[in-house]
Amino acid sequence: MRTRTLLAVLIACAVCATAAAETVVVDGHVQIAPTTVPHPHRGQTMQQVVRIFGAPAKRYPAIGHPPMTRWDYRDFSVYFEYTRVIHAVVHPPTAN
Repeated sequence: MRTRTLLAVLIACAVCATAAAETVVVDGHVQIAPTTVPHPHRGQTMQQVVRIFGAPAKRYPAIGHPPMTRWDYRDFSVYFEYTRVIHAVVHPPTAN
């Protein structure tokens, strides 16, 4: 069940073009603003991500088949299939 849920989320994220954008609702209308947060792009390897962004704050073990892995950084999460990025999700800004 957990694998199916994760797979459904990953597929939804892959289809959605808003992963590198911030979704804002203004007067009841959804608007998408591009993000300025640097994040990995589809196809990069795990080694490239570590070289560019450093070690992740948290690594989750691979689950499912094909194996999918999630790494969390402060500003984004990265999803891998095998060793390649399939999606990166920028976290919403935090209130300070």
